[in-house]
This record gives sequence, C-alpha cells and structure tokens, in this order.
Amino acid sequence: MFEVLTKGFRSARARLSGKSVLTESVIDEALRDIRVSLLEADVALNVVNAFMTRVKEKAIGEVIQVKAKKGDRKIEITPAEHFVKLCNDELIELMGAGERGLEFEPGGRPTAVMMVGLHGTGKTTTSAKLANLLKSQKHKVMLVAADVYRPAAIDQLKILGQRIGVPVFSQPGVMPPELCANAMAQAVAEKRDVVIFDTAGRLAIDETLMGELSEIKERTNPKNIFLVVDAMIGQDAVRMASEFDRLLNLTGVVMTKMDGDARGGAALSVKAVTGKPITYVGTGEELDKIEAFRPEGIATRILGFGDVVGLVKDFEKVIDEEQAEADAIKMLKGEFNLYQFLDQIRAIQKMGSLRDTMEKLPFFHDMVPEGAAVDEKVLGRIEAMINSMTPDERKTPNIIDDRRARRIAKGSGRKPNEVKDLVQRFEAMREVMKRVGKQPSLLGRLPGFKEALDLAKARGEDVSDLMPSEREQRGSWGGYGVRKLNPAEKERRRKKEKAARKQRQKARRR
Repeated sequence: MFEVLTKGFRSARARLSGKSVLTESVIDEALRDIRVSLLEADVALNVVNAFMTRVKEKAIGEVIQVKAKKGDRKIEITPAEHFVKLCNDELIELMGAGERGLEFEPGGRPTAVMMVGLHGTGKTTTSAKLANLLKSQKHKVMLVAADVYRPAAIDQLKILGQRIGVPVFSQPGVMPPELCANAMAQAVAEKRDVVIFDTAGRLAIDETLMGELSEIKERTNPKNIFLVVDAMIGQDAVRMASEFDRLLNLTGVVMTKMDGDARGGAALSVKAVTGKPITYVGTGEELDKIEAFRPEGIATRILGFGDVVGLVKDFEKVIDEEQAEADAIKMLKGEFNLYQFLDQIRAIQKMGSLRDTMEKLPFFHDMVPEGAAVDEKVLGRIEAMINSMTPDERKTPNIIDDRRARRIAKGSGRKPNEVKDLVQRFEAMREVMKRVGKQPSLLGRLPGFKEALDLAKARGEDVSDLMPSEREQRGSWGGYGVRKLNPAEKERRRKKEKAARKQRQKARRR
C-alpha cells in the first residue's frame, strides 16, 4: 500500500547519489520528489509542509563525514544515507515513535475497551480480532454486544466469539449504556480482566450517536477508547478521527484494511492531526490478522527497505523455532531439500497475502517492477508439483530427468518445463545459501538489507539474529552452521538463544 510513497523517497535517494555536501539546491530537488509522493498518497497538506520543513532544517548545509571507524572496521557514510536516516527519524516521529497497546487497570480490575466508529469500518470484526489477540496473551476477555440497533451485529459477534472461544455478553431490550455497565459487573463476578464494547455506528456523526457513546463512557469509565477507521478512505479517516477525539477524547486509533490498496496517507496523518496514535492495524480478514502498529516498520517500508524486523515477527507466529533453526543450518550447509522447502512454503502461506509478505523484504522493489502484480497462486502451484514427487525426488531433486518431469507435471496439472524450472531455481537457491554459509557477509550485499538493519539498530532494536557477528564477517571460521561445535558449546549456545527468544517475547508482550 506504500508504493506511491516509496517511489518518491527512492527518487530522492537517487538524486543525492554521488553528492558530498547537502546544499539547499540539492535538498530542494530531493524534497520535491518526496512532496509529490506524499500529496499523491493523500497525506494532509499541513502535515506535508511540516514534514518538509523539519527535514530541510536538519539536512541543509551539513557536510557529511564520508568515512568513520568502528573498532577495526571502516564505515563509509554518504549524504544519501544521511538523508535517508533523517527521513526515517521524521517519519517515525510523524507517526509516533514506539509500539502502543492497551493500558490496563491497576489492582486486577477489569479493563474496559470501547470500540467506536461509523458503519462499515469493521468495528465488530476488529473487536473479535482484538479479543483473540489478547486471549493469546493469556488475558481473560469478554466481548459485549452493545450495537443493539443492528440485530445482525449481535449475531455476528456471537458467532465470532464462539470461533475464538471468548464469551459474548448481551441483554435483549436493554439500552447500550446500561448494558455496558451490567457487563462490567458481570466481568467482576467472572474475574475477567478485559471487557471490549462493540458499540453502535452510524452512517455519519450525529448527536444521538455521540450522546449514547458519551453516556457509555460516563457509566463505565473505559481505560481505552479506540476509533476504528478504514485506511481506504484516506483523509476522511483523519477528519473522522478529529471529530470523535473532540467529543470522546480518544486514546488511540485502530486502522483496518492496511493490507489493501490504500495509499498510506491516513497512516501518516492521523497522529499529526489528532495527536492520538495508531495502536493496532488490521492486516487481513482472518481473526488473527491484527497486530500492534510499528511506526519503525512502516517508515522503513516507505523508504524502500522493507520491514525485516516485522517479517521475522510474522515468521515467529507460524513456525516452530527449533525446527526452523535446524532447517537454517541445513540450508547454509547446502543440505536443504524439497521436504524442508515445502515446509517453508506452507509457513509463508500461513502468513497471509504473498505480496504483503514480500513487501517486507528489503529488495522487494528491486525484484518486482513498479505496478507489477504478485501472483498469489504461485506457492500453491509449487506445492502441487512437490507433492507429485517421490520421496527420493524430494531428497535429491537433481535426479529429475525428462521422464520424471513429465510424470510430475501430469500429477500436478502443470507443464514439464515448469517442473524443470522449479528444480533449477531450487538448486540455484541452495547454492547461493551454501555460499552465504561460507561467507555470511554476503547477506549485507542484498539490496537494502544492510540499510534496513542499520536503521533498525539505530532505533535500538535487536537485530543480532539477522546479521553475522564481526568474527564471522572477518572469515575467521567457515560461517554459521559450518564449523563443528563440541557438545558443551552447542548446549551453551542453545541455552543462550532460548533465553534471548524468551526475553524478546516478554518485551513484545509488554
């Protein structure tokens, strides 16, 4: 969804290539491209002007030190990289730095979460998604069907609640303010720690709607009031957020359809216009497709460097960590086969849209031409071909000759040349990963990969798992997974990595 924005920032970086001083004329040329892309993405004009002014003030007239030393290594810094860092920092500031989640009531009292918004923004589904997310974090959640004017909303919430295993509180004939107050009393009796109100919406903001929401707020004193907005409606989302905030004093915004074709302007404008952060984003239709909003990940995607940290978090949700680690070692040793490859394909399929997943790769825009479509069915075709192979063919794909290719193609409904192409591509990938295993610093040569991790490190994020150590980069031994470790060293490394994983998971829950 950030393709329009990315285009402008990439053009700006290209203009700065080869420059040693960021003069006013150089900065103006680069900012012109960014300004056009921000306006095309439907970012509010006053937000665009403020962003341009801040970046120019910080960048103009600075002479960049092109070489620096870090330990025994020399690092080269270009004006383009310095400018990207400035833009990255300002984008994060624009959206509000740091992840934000729920604020919980002290003393174990039930925490009320009030979901508000207009019709059609996805309040009911988002309420269920949030309940599902909180349940996965070991909270005892209750949903409240407070939209009594639309009978289908109550039935829908009950069905969704049944699917995720969360109780739904409803009382026929009771008005929403009293119903929500009764729900809080029920939550205390059942020792529920989070109560989510799915309130009624309207086609437009009116006195009746806001009066009812104000009364619910007064009677339940919710710790969190989230406005659910559709990213597809652009600046209308920002105007709606401003009006709801004026009347209810929102604590945050939940933006839905962030996986769609929206141009991204609303995501950049909401915090700047209302002062209230985006707390969660909906990234798909399934009930597990909601996540905490990460301004850092959005900023790097806009700059064209993907979202490496976000991609790793996505993988952690769908894979077995120990198995993935074992597969990684085999891959870097060149021992990877089509059995493990099929497991990786199935994991990627669980992550949702293939394009959305690929857009988090730093080199996505170098791989996929502008405006080109990503074939969402390609993984299914590959899976079908691998499923048509014998166990020996999956273990050693190089035995697949013309006769075998015809048989596999017939069994999978594909063509023989597609089977051969799959085998050739797999062998090429295996060879590349084997080289990376011998020389881990090759990872840093992937377009955008090093820059993306440098930005993440500058923000204080732990990306140590994604890059080889300095010792590996110097080539003092054969690379990750190649040197044989003694049993004691293996056990120490396993315990250290397990402790690090637990610490990262605990930090994410906080």
